Amino acid sequence: MVSMEHVAHKILTFLPYVLVLIDMRYEGVKCGREGSVDHHMEMGKKLLAAGQLADALSHFHAAVDGDPKNYLAYYRRATVYLAMGKSKSALPDLSRVIELKPDFTSARLQRGNLLLKQGKLDEAESDFRKVLKVHPSEKEATEAQNQLSKSDEIQRLVAEAKRSYDIQDYATATALLDTIIETCVWDVNSREMRAECFIQMGEMGKAISDLKVSSKLRNDNTHAFYQLSTIYYNLGDHEMSLNEVRECLKLDPDHKQCFSHYKQVKKLNKQIQSAEELIQEQRYEDAVSKFEAVMKTEPNVAHFTIMAKERICHALTHGQQQPARAIKVCGEVLQLDPHNVNVLKDRAEAYIQNEQYEEAIRDYESASEHSENDRQIKEGLEKAQRLLKQSQKRDYYKILGVKRTAQKKEIIKAYRKLAQQWHPDNFQDPEEKKAAEKKFIDIAQAKEVLTDPEMRTKFDHGEDPMDPESQQGHHRGGGHKFHTFQGFNPFGSGPFHFKFNFN
Repeated sequence: MVSMEHVAHKILTFLPYVLVLIDMRYEGVKCGREGSVDHHMEMGKKLLAAGQLADALSHFHAAVDGDPKNYLAYYRRATVYLAMGKSKSALPDLSRVIELKPDFTSARLQRGNLLLKQGKLDEAESDFRKVLKVHPSEKEATEAQNQLSKSDEIQRLVAEAKRSYDIQDYATATALLDTIIETCVWDVNSREMRAECFIQMGEMGKAISDLKVSSKLRNDNTHAFYQLSTIYYNLGDHEMSLNEVRECLKLDPDHKQCFSHYKQVKKLNKQIQSAEELIQEQRYEDAVSKFEAVMKTEPNVAHFTIMAKERICHALTHGQQQPARAIKVCGEVLQLDPHNVNVLKDRAEAYIQNEQYEEAIRDYESASEHSENDRQIKEGLEKAQRLLKQSQKRDYYKILGVKRTAQKKEIIKAYRKLAQQWHPDNFQDPEEKKAAEKKFIDIAQAKEVLTDPEMRTKFDHGEDPMDPESQQGHHRGGGHKFHTFQGFNPFGSGPFHFKFNFN
Protein backbone atom coordinates (compact mmCIF):
# COMPACT_ATOMS: atom_id res chain seq x y z
CA MET A 1 0.00 0.00 0.00
CA VAL A 2 1.32 3.45 -1.09
CA SER A 3 1.67 5.84 1.80
CA MET A 4 0.41 9.43 1.72
CA GLU A 5 3.98 10.62 2.32
CA HIS A 6 5.04 8.86 -0.88
CA VAL A 7 2.26 10.55 -2.95
CA ALA A 8 3.12 13.96 -1.58
CA HIS A 9 6.79 13.39 -2.38
CA LYS A 10 5.93 12.52 -6.02
CA ILE A 11 3.72 15.63 -6.44
CA LEU A 12 6.42 17.90 -5.08
CA THR A 13 8.96 16.28 -7.34
CA PHE A 14 6.93 16.95 -10.58
CA LEU A 15 5.33 20.29 -9.58
CA PRO A 16 8.14 22.49 -11.00
CA TYR A 17 7.80 20.75 -14.36
CA VAL A 18 3.99 21.18 -14.38
CA LEU A 19 4.30 24.87 -13.57
CA VAL A 20 6.81 25.35 -16.36
CA LEU A 21 4.42 23.65 -18.85
CA ILE A 22 1.48 25.81 -17.73
CA ASP A 23 3.58 28.94 -18.01
CA MET A 24 4.75 27.95 -21.49
CA ARG A 25 1.14 27.25 -22.60
CA TYR A 26 -0.03 30.63 -21.24
CA GLU A 27 2.79 32.46 -23.00
CA GLY A 28 1.88 30.68 -26.25
CA VAL A 29 -1.79 31.66 -25.97
CA LYS A 30 -0.78 35.18 -25.07
CA CYS A 31 1.57 35.45 -28.04
CA GLY A 32 -1.07 33.94 -30.31
CA ARG A 33 -3.71 36.37 -29.10
CA GLU A 34 -1.39 39.34 -29.47
CA GLY A 35 -0.47 38.17 -32.93
CA SER A 36 -4.16 37.92 -33.85
CA VAL A 37 -4.86 41.44 -32.54
CA ASP A 38 -1.91 42.83 -34.49
CA HIS A 39 -3.19 41.08 -37.61
CA HIS A 40 -6.67 42.58 -37.20
CA MET A 41 -5.21 46.02 -36.53
CA GLU A 42 -3.07 45.85 -39.66
CA MET A 43 -5.89 44.57 -41.84
CA GLY A 44 -8.25 47.19 -40.43
CA LYS A 45 -5.82 49.99 -41.27
CA LYS A 46 -5.41 48.76 -44.85
CA LEU A 47 -9.13 48.40 -45.41
CA LEU A 48 -9.79 51.81 -43.87
CA ALA A 49 -7.24 53.40 -46.22
CA ALA A 50 -8.94 51.63 -49.14
CA GLY A 51 -12.33 53.00 -48.08
CA GLN A 52 -13.75 49.54 -47.25
CA LEU A 53 -15.29 50.77 -44.03
CA ALA A 54 -17.57 47.84 -43.17
CA ASP A 55 -14.72 45.32 -43.52
CA ALA A 56 -12.35 47.58 -41.59
CA LEU A 57 -14.91 47.87 -38.80
CA SER A 58 -15.15 44.07 -38.53
CA HIS A 59 -11.39 43.78 -37.99
CA PHE A 60 -11.35 46.53 -35.36
CA HIS A 61 -14.26 44.83 -33.57
CA ALA A 62 -12.14 41.68 -33.45
CA ALA A 63 -9.12 43.65 -32.20
CA VAL A 64 -11.15 45.18 -29.36
CA ASP A 65 -12.53 41.76 -28.42
CA GLY A 66 -9.03 40.30 -28.49
CA ASP A 67 -7.53 43.00 -26.32
CA PRO A 68 -10.08 45.18 -24.44
CA LYS A 69 -7.27 47.41 -23.15
CA ASN A 70 -5.81 48.24 -26.54
CA TYR A 71 -6.59 51.96 -26.77
CA LEU A 72 -5.46 52.11 -30.41
CA ALA A 73 -8.08 49.50 -31.36
CA TYR A 74 -10.79 51.70 -29.86
CA TYR A 75 -9.36 54.77 -31.53
CA ARG A 76 -9.22 53.09 -34.95
CA ARG A 77 -12.76 51.83 -34.55
CA ALA A 78 -13.94 55.32 -33.59
CA THR A 79 -12.24 56.64 -36.74
CA VAL A 80 -14.23 54.18 -38.85
CA TYR A 81 -17.46 55.09 -37.09
CA LEU A 82 -16.82 58.77 -37.83
CA ALA A 83 -16.06 57.98 -41.47
CA MET A 84 -19.39 56.12 -41.61
CA GLY A 85 -21.24 59.07 -40.05
CA LYS A 86 -21.98 57.16 -36.85
CA SER A 87 -20.92 59.73 -34.31
CA LYS A 88 -23.07 58.21 -31.55
CA SER A 89 -21.06 55.00 -31.78
CA ALA A 90 -17.74 56.83 -32.02
CA LEU A 91 -18.21 58.81 -28.82
CA PRO A 92 -18.07 55.86 -26.36
CA ASP A 93 -14.93 54.52 -28.09
CA LEU A 94 -13.19 57.90 -27.82
CA SER A 95 -14.14 58.07 -24.15
CA ARG A 96 -12.64 54.59 -23.64
CA VAL A 97 -9.42 55.70 -25.36
CA ILE A 98 -9.14 58.68 -23.00
CA GLU A 99 -9.85 56.43 -20.04
CA LEU A 100 -7.03 54.08 -21.06
CA LYS A 101 -4.64 56.85 -22.15
CA PRO A 102 -5.58 60.28 -20.71
CA ASP A 103 -2.78 62.10 -22.59
CA PHE A 104 -3.95 60.94 -26.04
CA THR A 105 -4.70 64.46 -27.34
CA SER A 106 -6.05 63.41 -30.76
CA ALA A 107 -8.82 61.35 -29.14
CA ARG A 108 -9.63 64.09 -26.66
CA LEU A 109 -9.74 66.70 -29.41
CA GLN A 110 -12.06 64.53 -31.52
CA ARG A 111 -14.32 63.91 -28.54
CA GLY A 112 -14.46 67.64 -27.84
CA ASN A 113 -15.49 68.30 -31.44
CA LEU A 114 -18.29 65.71 -31.21
CA LEU A 115 -19.52 67.14 -27.93
CA LEU A 116 -19.51 70.62 -29.48
CA LYS A 117 -21.65 69.38 -32.38
CA GLN A 118 -24.07 67.88 -29.85
CA GLY A 119 -24.34 71.21 -28.09
CA LYS A 120 -22.72 69.86 -24.90
CA LEU A 121 -20.66 73.00 -24.56
CA ASP A 122 -19.34 72.63 -21.01
CA GLU A 123 -18.07 69.09 -21.66
CA ALA A 124 -16.54 70.15 -24.96
CA GLU A 125 -14.73 73.07 -23.39
CA SER A 126 -13.35 70.78 -20.69
CA ASP A 127 -11.76 68.56 -23.38
CA PHE A 128 -10.30 71.51 -25.28
CA ARG A 129 -8.73 72.94 -22.11
CA LYS A 130 -7.19 69.58 -21.19
CA VAL A 131 -5.68 69.30 -24.67
CA LEU A 132 -3.96 72.65 -24.14
CA LYS A 133 -2.51 71.45 -20.80
CA VAL A 134 -0.69 68.35 -22.04
CA HIS A 135 1.83 69.90 -24.46
CA PRO A 136 -0.01 69.16 -27.73
CA SER A 137 1.42 69.64 -31.17
CA GLU A 138 1.16 73.12 -32.65
CA LYS A 139 -1.66 72.00 -34.95
CA GLU A 140 -3.62 70.40 -32.09
CA ALA A 141 -3.09 73.42 -29.85
CA THR A 142 -4.34 75.79 -32.56
CA GLU A 143 -7.42 73.69 -33.20
CA ALA A 144 -8.20 73.34 -29.49
CA GLN A 145 -7.88 77.10 -28.97
CA ASN A 146 -10.07 77.89 -31.97
CA GLN A 147 -12.76 75.43 -30.87
CA LEU A 148 -12.63 76.80 -27.32
CA SER A 149 -13.23 80.31 -28.64
CA LYS A 150 -16.05 79.06 -30.85
CA SER A 151 -17.69 77.30 -27.90
CA ASP A 152 -17.49 80.49 -25.79
CA GLU A 153 -19.22 82.44 -28.60
CA ILE A 154 -21.95 79.82 -28.90
CA GLN A 155 -22.55 79.96 -25.16
CA ARG A 156 -23.26 83.67 -25.59
CA LEU A 157 -25.55 83.09 -28.59
CA VAL A 158 -27.51 80.42 -26.74
CA ALA A 159 -28.18 82.81 -23.87
CA GLU A 160 -29.34 85.52 -26.31
CA ALA A 161 -31.56 83.08 -28.19
CA LYS A 162 -33.26 82.01 -24.96
CA ARG A 163 -33.89 85.64 -23.99
CA SER A 164 -35.41 86.41 -27.41
CA TYR A 165 -37.56 83.28 -27.24
CA ASP A 166 -38.83 84.15 -23.76
CA ILE A 167 -40.01 87.60 -24.94
CA GLN A 168 -41.60 85.98 -28.05
CA ASP A 169 -39.19 87.64 -30.46
CA TYR A 170 -39.17 84.51 -32.60
CA ALA A 171 -37.53 86.06 -35.65
CA THR A 172 -34.45 87.14 -33.66
CA ALA A 173 -34.33 83.83 -31.79
CA THR A 174 -34.47 81.94 -35.10
CA ALA A 175 -31.60 83.96 -36.58
CA LEU A 176 -29.45 83.26 -33.51
CA LEU A 177 -30.35 79.57 -33.53
CA ASP A 178 -29.41 79.37 -37.22
CA THR A 179 -25.87 80.41 -36.30
CA ILE A 180 -25.75 78.02 -33.34
CA ILE A 181 -26.93 75.04 -35.39
CA GLU A 182 -24.35 75.70 -38.11
CA THR A 183 -21.79 74.51 -35.55
CA CYS A 184 -23.92 72.43 -33.17
CA VAL A 185 -25.60 70.40 -35.92
CA TRP A 186 -26.65 67.61 -33.51
CA ASP A 187 -27.92 69.89 -30.75
CA VAL A 188 -31.43 68.64 -30.00
CA ASN A 189 -32.37 71.51 -27.71
CA SER A 190 -31.50 74.19 -30.27
CA ARG A 191 -33.40 72.39 -33.01
CA GLU A 192 -36.48 71.95 -30.84
CA MET A 193 -36.43 75.61 -29.85
CA ARG A 194 -36.06 76.66 -33.49
CA ALA A 195 -38.91 74.33 -34.47
CA GLU A 196 -41.13 76.03 -31.89
CA CYS A 197 -40.15 79.43 -33.30
CA PHE A 198 -41.08 78.26 -36.80
CA ILE A 199 -44.44 77.01 -35.52
CA GLN A 200 -45.18 80.36 -33.90
CA MET A 201 -44.23 82.14 -37.15
CA GLY A 202 -46.38 79.78 -39.24
CA GLU A 203 -43.44 78.26 -41.13
CA MET A 204 -44.57 74.68 -40.72
CA GLY A 205 -42.34 73.14 -43.39
CA LYS A 206 -39.22 74.36 -41.58
CA ALA A 207 -40.61 73.22 -38.24
CA ILE A 208 -41.19 69.73 -39.66
CA SER A 209 -37.59 69.58 -40.90
CA ASP A 210 -36.16 70.39 -37.45
CA LEU A 211 -38.52 68.05 -35.61
CA LYS A 212 -37.66 65.14 -37.90
CA VAL A 213 -33.97 65.62 -37.12
CA SER A 214 -34.77 65.99 -33.42
CA SER A 215 -36.76 62.74 -33.38
CA LYS A 216 -33.67 60.90 -34.60
CA LEU A 217 -31.12 62.65 -32.37
CA ARG A 218 -32.93 62.09 -29.07
CA ASN A 219 -33.90 58.57 -28.02
CA ASP A 220 -37.59 58.01 -27.23
CA ASN A 221 -38.51 61.52 -28.41
CA THR A 222 -42.29 61.12 -28.14
CA HIS A 223 -42.81 64.88 -27.95
CA ALA A 224 -41.23 65.41 -31.39
CA PHE A 225 -43.42 62.73 -32.95
CA TYR A 226 -46.53 64.19 -31.32
CA GLN A 227 -45.67 67.66 -32.63
CA LEU A 228 -45.02 66.29 -36.11
CA SER A 229 -48.36 64.50 -36.09
CA THR A 230 -50.31 67.58 -35.01
CA ILE A 231 -48.56 69.79 -37.58
CA TYR A 232 -49.33 67.39 -40.41
CA TYR A 233 -52.92 67.13 -39.15
CA ASN A 234 -53.40 70.90 -39.17
CA LEU A 235 -51.93 71.00 -42.69
CA GLY A 236 -54.55 68.48 -43.82
CA ASP A 237 -52.13 65.60 -44.35
CA HIS A 238 -54.00 62.91 -42.46
CA GLU A 239 -51.81 60.02 -43.67
CA MET A 240 -48.52 61.57 -42.51
CA SER A 241 -50.19 62.60 -39.25
CA LEU A 242 -51.21 58.99 -38.66
CA ASN A 243 -47.69 57.73 -39.44
CA GLU A 244 -46.05 60.10 -36.94
CA VAL A 245 -48.48 59.48 -34.09
CA ARG A 246 -47.96 55.75 -34.54
CA GLU A 247 -44.22 56.30 -34.05
CA CYS A 248 -45.03 58.06 -30.78
CA LEU A 249 -47.14 55.13 -29.59
CA LYS A 250 -44.42 52.64 -30.54
CA LEU A 251 -42.16 54.39 -28.03
CA ASP A 252 -44.87 54.80 -25.40
CA PRO A 253 -48.19 52.95 -25.91
CA ASP A 254 -49.65 54.75 -22.88
CA HIS A 255 -48.82 58.27 -24.07
CA LYS A 256 -52.09 60.14 -23.34
CA GLN A 257 -51.74 62.93 -25.90
CA CYS A 258 -50.61 60.61 -28.68
CA PHE A 259 -53.31 58.03 -27.97
CA SER A 260 -56.09 60.62 -27.93
CA HIS A 261 -54.80 62.19 -31.14
CA TYR A 262 -54.37 58.76 -32.74
CA LYS A 263 -58.07 57.94 -32.26
CA GLN A 264 -59.11 61.20 -33.93
CA VAL A 265 -56.71 60.85 -36.88
CA LYS A 266 -57.56 57.19 -37.41
CA LYS A 267 -61.29 57.93 -37.56
CA LEU A 268 -60.79 60.79 -40.01
CA ASN A 269 -58.36 58.81 -42.14
CA LYS A 270 -60.80 55.90 -42.38
CA GLN A 271 -63.63 58.21 -43.47
CA ILE A 272 -61.51 59.86 -46.17
CA GLN A 273 -60.26 56.55 -47.53
CA SER A 274 -63.80 55.18 -47.59
CA ALA A 275 -65.06 58.28 -49.44
CA GLU A 276 -62.29 58.00 -52.04
CA GLU A 277 -63.14 54.35 -52.61
CA LEU A 278 -66.77 55.33 -53.20
CA ILE A 279 -65.66 57.82 -55.85
CA GLN A 280 -63.59 55.12 -57.52
CA GLU A 281 -66.68 52.90 -57.53
CA GLN A 282 -68.68 55.81 -59.04
CA ARG A 283 -71.02 55.81 -56.04
CA TYR A 284 -71.05 59.57 -56.04
CA GLU A 285 -73.99 60.27 -53.75
CA ASP A 286 -72.55 57.97 -51.09
CA ALA A 287 -69.18 59.67 -51.49
CA VAL A 288 -70.80 63.07 -50.93
CA SER A 289 -72.38 61.83 -47.70
CA LYS A 290 -69.07 60.41 -46.50
CA PHE A 291 -67.18 63.66 -47.17
CA GLU A 292 -69.92 65.57 -45.32
CA ALA A 293 -69.18 63.25 -42.37
CA VAL A 294 -65.50 64.19 -42.65
CA MET A 295 -66.40 67.86 -42.13
CA LYS A 296 -68.42 66.93 -39.05
CA THR A 297 -65.59 64.83 -37.63
CA GLU A 298 -63.12 67.70 -37.99
CA PRO A 299 -64.90 71.07 -38.27
CA ASN A 300 -62.00 73.14 -36.91
CA VAL A 301 -59.22 72.43 -39.42
CA ALA A 302 -59.79 74.48 -42.57
CA HIS A 303 -57.67 72.19 -44.75
CA PHE A 304 -60.00 69.24 -44.18
CA THR A 305 -63.09 71.35 -44.87
CA ILE A 306 -61.62 72.61 -48.15
CA MET A 307 -60.47 69.13 -49.14
CA ALA A 308 -63.89 67.63 -48.38
CA LYS A 309 -65.71 70.33 -50.36
CA GLU A 310 -63.29 69.91 -53.25
CA ARG A 311 -64.09 66.20 -53.40
CA ILE A 312 -67.84 66.84 -52.98
CA CYS A 313 -67.59 69.23 -55.94
CA HIS A 314 -65.87 66.48 -57.92
CA ALA A 315 -68.43 63.83 -56.96
CA LEU A 316 -71.44 66.02 -57.72
CA THR A 317 -69.99 66.97 -61.10
CA HIS A 318 -69.34 63.38 -62.09
CA GLY A 319 -72.68 62.25 -60.71
CA GLN A 320 -74.26 64.64 -63.27
CA GLN A 321 -77.51 64.83 -61.33
CA GLN A 322 -77.12 68.10 -59.43
CA PRO A 323 -75.04 70.54 -61.53
CA ALA A 324 -76.41 73.60 -59.71
CA ARG A 325 -75.36 72.17 -56.34
CA ALA A 326 -71.97 71.20 -57.77
CA ILE A 327 -71.48 74.77 -59.03
CA LYS A 328 -72.29 76.15 -55.56
CA VAL A 329 -69.90 73.83 -53.70
CA CYS A 330 -67.11 74.31 -56.24
CA GLY A 331 -67.57 78.08 -55.89
CA GLU A 332 -67.14 77.87 -52.10
CA VAL A 333 -63.78 76.14 -52.60
CA LEU A 334 -62.66 78.65 -55.24
CA GLN A 335 -63.41 81.57 -52.91
CA LEU A 336 -60.69 80.23 -50.62
CA ASP A 337 -58.43 78.79 -53.33
CA PRO A 338 -59.08 80.71 -56.58
CA HIS A 339 -56.37 78.93 -58.59
CA ASN A 340 -57.37 75.36 -57.75
CA VAL A 341 -57.13 73.80 -61.22
CA ASN A 342 -59.03 70.62 -60.36
CA VAL A 343 -61.98 72.56 -58.95
CA LEU A 344 -61.99 74.95 -61.91
CA LYS A 345 -62.21 71.95 -64.24
CA ASP A 346 -64.98 70.35 -62.21
CA ARG A 347 -67.02 73.56 -62.02
CA ALA A 348 -66.56 74.11 -65.75
CA GLU A 349 -68.01 70.64 -66.39
CA ALA A 350 -70.90 71.39 -64.01
CA TYR A 351 -71.55 74.63 -65.92
CA ILE A 352 -71.71 72.61 -69.15
CA GLN A 353 -74.20 70.23 -67.56
CA ASN A 354 -76.22 73.28 -66.51
CA GLU A 355 -75.94 74.68 -70.05
CA GLN A 356 -73.96 77.73 -68.83
CA TYR A 357 -71.39 77.57 -71.58
CA GLU A 358 -69.90 81.04 -71.27
CA GLU A 359 -69.19 80.43 -67.57
CA ALA A 360 -67.64 77.05 -68.44
CA ILE A 361 -65.36 78.72 -70.98
CA ARG A 362 -64.20 81.26 -68.38
CA ASP A 363 -63.35 78.51 -65.88
CA TYR A 364 -61.44 76.45 -68.44
CA GLU A 365 -59.50 79.53 -69.56
CA SER A 366 -58.64 80.37 -65.95
CA ALA A 367 -57.52 76.77 -65.34
CA SER A 368 -55.34 76.81 -68.48
CA GLU A 369 -53.43 79.83 -67.13
CA HIS A 370 -52.16 77.65 -64.28
CA SER A 371 -51.84 74.37 -66.20
CA GLU A 372 -50.99 75.11 -69.81
CA ASN A 373 -50.35 71.55 -70.98
CA ASP A 374 -53.41 69.90 -69.42
CA ARG A 375 -55.11 67.97 -72.23
CA GLN A 376 -58.35 67.70 -70.27
CA ILE A 377 -58.58 71.49 -70.03
CA LYS A 378 -57.93 71.91 -73.74
CA GLU A 379 -60.58 69.35 -74.70
CA GLY A 380 -63.08 70.76 -72.19
CA LEU A 381 -62.58 74.29 -73.47
CA GLU A 382 -63.10 73.20 -77.07
CA LYS A 383 -66.24 71.32 -76.04
CA ALA A 384 -67.65 74.33 -74.19
CA GLN A 385 -66.92 76.59 -77.17
CA ARG A 386 -68.66 74.16 -79.57
CA LEU A 387 -71.66 73.86 -77.30
CA LEU A 388 -71.92 77.64 -76.92
CA LYS A 389 -71.90 78.02 -80.69
CA GLN A 390 -74.39 75.20 -81.00
CA SER A 391 -76.67 76.69 -78.34
CA GLN A 392 -76.88 79.85 -80.37
CA LYS A 393 -78.31 77.76 -83.23
CA ARG A 394 -80.55 74.71 -82.80
CA ASP A 395 -80.47 72.88 -79.47
CA TYR A 396 -82.33 69.57 -79.52
CA TYR A 397 -82.31 69.38 -75.73
CA LYS A 398 -84.06 72.74 -75.51
CA ILE A 399 -86.51 71.78 -78.24
CA LEU A 400 -87.67 68.82 -76.13
CA GLY A 401 -87.20 70.69 -72.86
CA VAL A 402 -84.90 68.07 -71.34
CA LYS A 403 -81.48 68.31 -69.70
CA ARG A 404 -78.32 67.05 -71.32
CA THR A 405 -78.21 64.25 -68.76
CA ALA A 406 -81.72 63.04 -69.69
CA GLN A 407 -82.18 59.31 -70.19
CA LYS A 408 -83.86 57.82 -73.29
CA LYS A 409 -87.16 57.27 -71.48
CA GLU A 410 -87.31 60.95 -70.48
CA ILE A 411 -86.56 62.01 -74.05
CA ILE A 412 -89.31 59.82 -75.54
CA LYS A 413 -91.81 60.98 -72.92
CA ALA A 414 -91.05 64.63 -73.67
CA TYR A 415 -91.24 63.97 -77.41
CA ARG A 416 -94.69 62.33 -77.17
CA LYS A 417 -96.07 65.18 -75.12
CA LEU A 418 -94.82 67.84 -77.54
CA ALA A 419 -95.71 65.81 -80.64
CA GLN A 420 -99.29 65.57 -79.43
CA GLN A 421 -99.34 69.30 -78.78
CA TRP A 422 -97.84 70.34 -82.10
CA HIS A 423 -99.19 67.71 -84.47
CA PRO A 424 -100.24 69.52 -87.69
CA ASP A 425 -103.66 67.82 -87.67
CA ASN A 426 -104.46 69.89 -84.59
CA PHE A 427 -104.41 73.12 -86.59
CA GLN A 428 -106.85 74.31 -89.29
CA ASP A 429 -105.53 77.76 -90.09
CA PRO A 430 -103.01 77.46 -92.97
CA GLU A 431 -100.44 79.71 -91.31
CA GLU A 432 -100.76 77.96 -87.94
CA LYS A 433 -100.59 74.56 -89.67
CA LYS A 434 -97.42 75.60 -91.48
CA ALA A 435 -95.79 76.77 -88.23
CA ALA A 436 -96.93 73.58 -86.49
CA GLU A 437 -95.44 71.47 -89.27
CA LYS A 438 -92.05 73.15 -88.76
CA LYS A 439 -92.28 72.82 -84.97
CA PHE A 440 -93.37 69.19 -85.28
CA ILE A 441 -90.41 68.34 -87.54
CA ASP A 442 -88.00 70.02 -85.07
CA ILE A 443 -89.48 67.94 -82.28
CA ALA A 444 -89.27 64.73 -84.29
CA GLN A 445 -85.69 65.46 -85.40
CA ALA A 446 -84.71 66.18 -81.80
CA LYS A 447 -86.13 62.87 -80.73
CA GLU A 448 -84.35 61.06 -83.59
CA VAL A 449 -80.98 62.59 -82.72
CA LEU A 450 -81.20 62.21 -78.97
CA THR A 451 -82.42 58.60 -78.99
CA ASP A 452 -79.72 57.50 -81.41
CA PRO A 453 -76.44 57.02 -79.44
CA GLU A 454 -74.19 57.80 -82.40
CA MET A 455 -76.04 60.94 -83.46
CA ARG A 456 -76.39 62.12 -79.86
CA THR A 457 -72.62 61.75 -79.35
CA LYS A 458 -71.98 63.81 -82.48
CA PHE A 459 -74.39 66.49 -81.27
CA ASP A 460 -72.82 66.56 -77.79
CA HIS A 461 -69.46 67.21 -79.48
CA GLY A 462 -70.79 70.19 -81.37
CA GLU A 463 -71.92 68.63 -84.66
CA ASP A 464 -75.56 68.74 -85.81
CA PRO A 465 -76.33 65.42 -87.54
CA MET A 466 -79.42 67.00 -89.11
CA ASP A 467 -77.57 69.99 -90.52
CA PRO A 468 -77.10 69.59 -94.31
CA GLU A 469 -73.99 71.79 -94.01
CA SER A 470 -72.23 69.00 -92.13
CA GLN A 471 -73.37 66.11 -94.30
CA GLN A 472 -71.36 64.52 -97.10
CA GLY A 473 -72.58 65.24 -100.64
CA HIS A 474 -73.71 68.76 -99.74
CA HIS A 475 -74.45 70.77 -102.91
CA ARG A 476 -72.39 73.89 -102.71
CA GLY A 477 -73.85 75.32 -105.92
CA GLY A 478 -77.01 77.36 -106.29
CA GLY A 479 -79.35 74.34 -106.36
CA HIS A 480 -81.66 73.34 -103.57
CA LYS A 481 -80.83 70.53 -101.15
CA PHE A 482 -83.93 68.78 -99.80
CA HIS A 483 -83.98 66.56 -96.71
CA THR A 484 -86.80 64.07 -96.42
CA PHE A 485 -87.87 63.15 -92.89
CA GLN A 486 -90.09 60.14 -92.35
CA GLY A 487 -91.42 59.50 -88.87
CA PHE A 488 -94.46 57.97 -87.26
CA ASN A 489 -97.62 59.26 -85.74
CA PRO A 490 -97.57 58.40 -82.03
CA PHE A 491 -101.34 58.74 -81.85
CA GLY A 492 -102.18 55.96 -84.33
CA SER A 493 -103.30 58.09 -87.31
CA GLY A 494 -100.75 56.44 -89.62
CA PRO A 495 -97.49 57.47 -91.14
CA PHE A 496 -96.81 61.00 -92.22
CA HIS A 497 -94.37 62.36 -94.78
CA PHE A 498 -93.03 65.87 -95.05
CA LYS A 499 -90.59 67.26 -97.57
CA PHE A 500 -88.82 70.43 -96.49
CA ASN A 501 -86.40 72.76 -98.20
CA PHE A 502 -83.60 73.54 -95.72
CA ASN A 503 -82.10 76.31 -97.86
